[in-house]
Amino acid sequence: MPNIVLRPVTESDLPILFQQQLDLEAVVLSAYPSKDRGEFMRHWEGIMKNKNVTARTIVYKEKVAGHILCWKEGKFEQRVGYWISNQLWGRGIATSALQEFLIEVKVRPLFAEVANHNLASKRVLEKNGFALHDEGGKISMFKLDK
Repeated sequence: MPNIVLRPVTESDLPILFQQQLDLEAVVLSAYPSKDRGEFMRHWEGIMKNKNVTARTIVYKEKVAGHILCWKEGKFEQRVGYWISNQLWGRGIATSALQEFLIEVKVRPLFAEVANHNLASKRVLEKNGFALHDEGGKISMFKLDK
């Protein structure tokens, strides 16, 4: 497992996270559209102010590798999501980051959505104890109960 650090997201991380979410290959795999700079900054300003969201920057070899967060969606569901720079894919960073994050975020059940064609992200969730909860259309929902 790679040595990663999770720390609170800072404003100085945002330009790096912005660039990461512009990567076309990552957008296709995530099935989550990128945002323009203004929209992205407003979105993250809201995330950083929301006390009900746990957002962490993933640091690998002293560089921002991506982010991971937990938020409430709908009335009852807590969700987790992550984004790793495509230059760092395949190194176990997402798996390690999620493992560390689940120690901090104790809420259960915890849900995650993943595009059906994103096999690597499905594997990250499975390695961390998530089980397939619902599969439909283009998205699969995974759930962690313990």
